[in-house]
Formats: sequence, structure tokens, C-alpha cells
Amino acid sequence: MQFSKIIGHAETKQLLINSVKNRHVAHAQLFMGAEGGANLALALAYATYLNCENKQETDSCGACSSCSKINKLVHPDMHFIMPVVNTPKKEALSQNFLPEWREFLLENPYRSLNDWLQFIGAENKQGNITKEEARGLLRLVSLKAFEADFKIVLIWLPELLNPTSANALLKLLEEPPAQTIFLLVSNSPEKLLATILSRTQLVNVRAFTPEETMQYVQENFGVDEAKAAQVAQLSEGNLRLAGQLCTEMTSDYFEFFVGWMRLCFSEKLANIIKMSEDFQKLGRENQKNFLQYALSVVRRVMLFGVDPSLVGFVPPAEADFVKNFSKVIHANNVALLTNELNQAHYHIERNANPKMTFVDISLALAKYLKMK
Repeated sequence: MQFSKIIGHAETKQLLINSVKNRHVAHAQLFMGAEGGANLALALAYATYLNCENKQETDSCGACSSCSKINKLVHPDMHFIMPVVNTPKKEALSQNFLPEWREFLLENPYRSLNDWLQFIGAENKQGNITKEEARGLLRLVSLKAFEADFKIVLIWLPELLNPTSANALLKLLEEPPAQTIFLLVSNSPEKLLATILSRTQLVNVRAFTPEETMQYVQENFGVDEAKAAQVAQLSEGNLRLAGQLCTEMTSDYFEFFVGWMRLCFSEKLANIIKMSEDFQKLGRENQKNFLQYALSVVRRVMLFGVDPSLVGFVPPAEADFVKNFSKVIHANNVALLTNELNQAHYHIERNANPKMTFVDISLALAKYLKMK
């Protein structure tokens, strides 16, 4: 992985590069970010840069022996520890799952723990980093680097460390082995031992912006700008979710939402009943996604009415609607509208009749939209 392969995050990339240039590389660093964010990808790109044999001004060269091996996840001085489970054929040790990990990570570095557990056939088992992993970790760091400047240990989701493994890691962080770098990649750093947090350099990785998410889905999934904008609003910087939405979304949510609001505001019941049939045809996942999208629009419109600068990014195709709709969304009805949309999502998720749910919420919204 190279920094250039990661969309955006220029500020974090520069911070990491400067730490190498200034020889201020901390022996333990914690990349903190939400699921579907860039923290794992940035940690991989940083590891690549650390051991690159021909470092460039803003990135690793991508062509030297070290870069080639790390990009294939086969470098002898690059080690991975991740949550695993016991399976009929494998004991729950990271090294036993390295072939699957390489395939999983090379395919997409923005995936979730659940994706990984399903990938290795964990079924309903809970993944963790076992106490047996601690012995292997202690043995691993006692060895010198094989060929690189640094021996790198990347621990994915350290919040799932077994207490024994967590204490072993703490001991290593207190007395770090020479030329060994620990890169911890966490989605829930608040679950880590406070003593581990205090011994790591924190790297806060923000979520992807709407513009960055749009760029990602357009480049990787070939969606048009309108759909990319809707995906960006729904995914809220989670590229894993953005990719999933690209395959699930089959309709133009914005056009559907605008038409729905016009019917609700004008209280055209016959047309609302007819539209409920279109809602039913969306399918359950699309129905849930549409209601989430509707919630995001209501939130954006409300913020726009308070102060347009609070909204940030608004897709050009939606700008006029957001401006006009903000005249009917206000402090007296926004909570009621939001509650109705949440209730509808809850009912659809639990297999309620889509047509009945749609008509019911439409009647409620029609009343609230007329509130002063």
C-alpha cells in the first residue's frame, strides 16, 4: 500500500512522512478511526514507507524489493496479528490465517471485523486475539530484523486482545525491542487498557469526507455523480458501507424523496397510495436505505435553515431543494419528522408491511410539514 492509493487525508500522510524524515518514529503508534475509515490503509502505507529503500518526497517508491514484498504482504519483517477463531482445521493463531488475511486485505483495506470473520468461516463465533498469541508475540520480537531497517508488527483491532495478550503487549511497549515498530489499528480505542494508550503515539484518522467518498465510489464502482452523492450522504465516511450501498441501491433516492415530500405537503392521498406500491418494489434493504437517506436529508435541511455553513457539502443537484425545503423544516417539527422516519425504519427492519408503513408515515409527515 502506498499513500497515493488512499484518497484524501493529506494532513495525516504528511504527519507520518515527516516523522520518518525527522527521525522521530515512535516505537508504538495507535491509528484510531471508525470502521470503514483509512486507519488500516494508512498504517500499511506508513509501514511501506518506513522500510522503503528509495523513499520519495511524498511516498514510498513502490518498486524496490521492500515495497514489492510489503505490497504483497509477504515481507519477512512485516508481521500481522488480528482477531481469529478456532476452526475445525486451524487453531486460533494469526499465523495460521495469513493466506486468508493477505487475500482479504489486498482485496479491500476498508472492511469490517464481521467481514473478516465471515471470510474465514467463523460463523457465529466471536473473534479475539488469544492468550496463545502472547507467547508467539514475545518470541517474534526477540528476533532481529531479517532484511529491513525496522521489524514491524501490525495489530488490527487491539481492543480484542485477550487480557493475557494485552499484558504481554504492555510489557513490550514498556521495554520496546530495538528497531521494532508496533502499529496498532483500532476502531474502539476506548476499550484498550489505559496503560497501553499512554504508551503509544496517537494518530487520529478522520472519516472520509463526502467528496472523498464520492471520488472513491466513482473510481471503484463506476457510479454516476448523482448516485455517488447519495452514497456519500448515507455512508458518512465509511467506505466499507459506501461499497455495499453501491451494490444495493437500485433507485434514485433523491428524486423519490422530492416526489414524496411534494405529495405529503399537498396531501394527495390517492397519489401517496400509488407511490406506496413503488416503495414496496424497492425491496427491504433499499427501503431501509431510503429511509436512512430521508433522515440525512431532513437533518441537512434543518441545519441549512439554522446556518448554511453548518451543512458543508451539498450535492449541486440537491442545493435548490435543500434551500426551499428549509422553509418548512424548523424547530417545532424536525424532532417529530425524525421520529416518524426512525419508527418507519424500525418497522421495515422487522418485516412490517411496506405499503401500510409508507402510507402511515406519509399521513404523519403531511401533518407535521404544515406545522408553523
